Amino acid sequence: MIERKPSLIPFITAGDPDLNKTLDFLKIMDRYADVIELGIPFSDPIADGKTIQMSSARALGSGTSMAGVLDVVSKFKEGSDTPIVVMTYYNLIYHMGLDSFLAMAKEKGVDGIIIVDLPLEESSEYRRLCEETGLKTIFLAAPNTSLERIRDIDEASTGFVYLVAHLGTTGERENIPASTLELLGKAKRICKRPVAVGFGVSSPTHVAQLAQAGADAIIVGSSIVKLIEEYGRDAGPYIDERLRSYEEAMKSRMEKV
Repeated sequence: MIERKPSLIPFITAGDPDLNKTLDFLKIMDRYADVIELGIPFSDPIADGKTIQMSSARALGSGTSMAGVLDVVSKFKEGSDTPIVVMTYYNLIYHMGLDSFLAMAKEKGVDGIIIVDLPLEESSEYRRLCEETGLKTIFLAAPNTSLERIRDIDEASTGFVYLVAHLGTTGERENIPASTLELLGKAKRICKRPVAVGFGVSSPTHVAQLAQAGADAIIVGSSIVKLIEEYGRDAGPYIDERLRSYEEAMKSRMEKV
């Protein structure tokens, strides 16, 4: 799933401001992304800060459904082989039925799944079905996650390990803590899977720091979603400009290593 290192993984919420524009935004992101993370809107997104919470509210207000999101993935995949990872909450999957959700996701072209609120200890059936279906699993590790548990998360993740850069919810931050860079170094030494860092990664400087520190992938979300909040249906050129700045920062810093 992650082949070029470091990789860029941008995130948006599907259906914000509507699903037609989501498809347009995905095509813009595809110019820079190695993997795309697509959020399925939910009414109680407990892992997300205000920016992504509001994007979920706008998406739900526009009538976005699970089936509609997966249809957009299918349309995008008609013209791209860039992997798509959907980020969701277990309530939505439980309502549809785990078997049905995974089968539909695979059929529509989804490559991997992030279920933010599914504990590792309760994921055995989900992981078994993903293996049978051919979907990649991605589990999250927080700054206060023990190294022993990170090993377990690495073992359970068949796509990549999602290393959360900050305690708390998603959202733009001023800096990447030194503790995050230290944890990244430790995780890289014990993980067999690629390690991607997200939550609070918003500036080109952040992207460059994480690339130099050895992140296999850098996930950027709130800063892109903020552009959609500000510019709505006209956000495309601003998303392009932002992603170009991340790519240039990543290349510039890696050339100096």
